[in-house]
Amino acid sequence: MPFSTKSASLANILDNLTTEGAPELTEHLEGKDLRCYACGHRCLIKEGRRGICKVRYNENGHLMVPTNYVAALACDPTEKKPFFHVLPGSDTLTFGMLGCDLHCAYCQNFLTSQALRDDAAGVAPQIVSSDRLVAMAKAYGAAMVGSSYNEPLITAEWAVEVFKRAKPEGFRTAFISNGNATPQVLDYLRPWTDCYKIDLKSMSDKNYRQLGGVVDNILETVKMVQERGFWEEIVTLIIPGFNDSDDELRRAADFIASVSTDIPWHVTAFHQDYNMTENANTTAEQLIRACEIGREAGLQYIYAGNLPGRVGRWENTYCPTCDQLLVERYGYIIKQVTVTPESKCPKCATQIPGIWK
Repeated sequence: MPFSTKSASLANILDNLTTEGAPELTEHLEGKDLRCYACGHRCLIKEGRRGICKVRYNENGHLMVPTNYVAALACDPTEKKPFFHVLPGSDTLTFGMLGCDLHCAYCQNFLTSQALRDDAAGVAPQIVSSDRLVAMAKAYGAAMVGSSYNEPLITAEWAVEVFKRAKPEGFRTAFISNGNATPQVLDYLRPWTDCYKIDLKSMSDKNYRQLGGVVDNILETVKMVQERGFWEEIVTLIIPGFNDSDDELRRAADFIASVSTDIPWHVTAFHQDYNMTENANTTAEQLIRACEIGREAGLQYIYAGNLPGRVGRWENTYCPTCDQLLVERYGYIIKQVTVTPESKCPKCATQIPGIWK
């Protein structure tokens, strides 16, 4: 389908901010055809065409990918990503580009993610170097640098370029992703990426196909991220009428527990946004019920998000052995941290998984 005039203009701008894709993520096929391994779609891209994400394209047999710009940039609490077991109270300089491999009707970042797909979306890119982003992270006093806002898998080369500058300067690095990955892209990211957040949006393949994905790809990514030694946290946005049944939440919790009971599971509140305005907003009671289901499944660390002060103990981190309060939170505000420098409970010395220093 051809671009509208607005999207075509933005596409022209973005196509001038590209570089050749990583060999690890490119397979050269007969003629000038390519297969891209940046995300789970594994697009076959013919010469002159684009992948599903719209921002990776085949130019004369070369895979061209985004570089040297940001479309969103903020330095905000690491808890907002959300990472609750990574440097509590720290900030993360978070950058994003344009495009996505999914098309969620409720996307809160649609202005960046749905660029080139929806004329209501699209943000002017700001040219910036990787060195400049690291300098900004230093100036803001951030402890981590993360890629988010659009889907960072489809701009993996740019993230790696930034992370290669950030890690020698002492920064932790993070992907905030929908989890529609491939083994190739995770192996490409792993040397430079410490933390990986995955959105587990549903356990229903029918639901995922509405969003442009396949549930098995995301479930496999959860396993692969864990196997490769990233620090992993998982988020499920609880949407009434979409993925909030006890059965579906139980299947999600059981699956996560089957990978590792140490993976933090964040259940967060939906609010009407973008093209999903008919579903009700999530209540605190619905979040608390999801947390209880997570606990019944054996998960050690379950958190309720987006409704600060309304979900009781589910904002905090407790020792799974002795129930000692380890991190007390109100929203993104850290009120106290008692985890020891050795990453242990101060009362019973249980090792608490995460990155605490």
